[in-house]
Amino acid sequence: MSIFSKLNFKDQAFRLREDAILDATTTILASKGFDLMTMDDVANQIGISKPSLYKHFKSKEDLVGAAMIRLIDGAISQLESLPESLNAKEKLGALLEWALRVRLGGGLPFLPSTSNAVREMLMRNLKYVGRVIKLNNQLEKLVIRAQKEGDLNPDLHSDVILFSYYARSCDPAVEYLQKFSKMDTDSIVENMLRVCFQGLEKISK
Repeated sequence: MSIFSKLNFKDQAFRLREDAILDATTTILASKGFDLMTMDDVANQIGISKPSLYKHFKSKEDLVGAAMIRLIDGAISQLESLPESLNAKEKLGALLEWALRVRLGGGLPFLPSTSNAVREMLMRNLKYVGRVIKLNNQLEKLVIRAQKEGDLNPDLHSDVILFSYYARSCDPAVEYLQKFSKMDTDSIVENMLRVCFQGLEKISK
């Protein structure tokens, strides 16, 4: 085996371990939150030493930042992969469905909405901020287009719709429904989408 092949294999192994670290981080964040999560928690969950973990990420802040960047990248990739045949509202609905399913699977901690300290920490991460701005711009354009197409209320300010949309992705009702209702994942997702886009009023037929 050539030196290049060996290096390539080592790079692949490094990347796989990093993915495992981020998977563990996301799971722990979703269950314990930022303040209670420790680097020991992450290292123990994937069975590596803490010094090995620090070879990938030098601090808990860097680790959480990387995990959140990966989540935002996942949302951007999901949005960009949607068929062009979908209209703006359908794309918004499809992305929210994806986010809710990831969340119900324990893969989407809603950190910035629960802690000022975490929000300030993430705002210092320029890479994260850049990804958030990119996603926000894409979603804002979809909201405005859906309003122009008559699929979302044109009388509401687009920011009200956009931030209400964001709120649905971190609505604590999702966890309550998952823990205390008899609804399955599909039913929870379907009903949360209806609340987001149709509200709580009965629709006259």
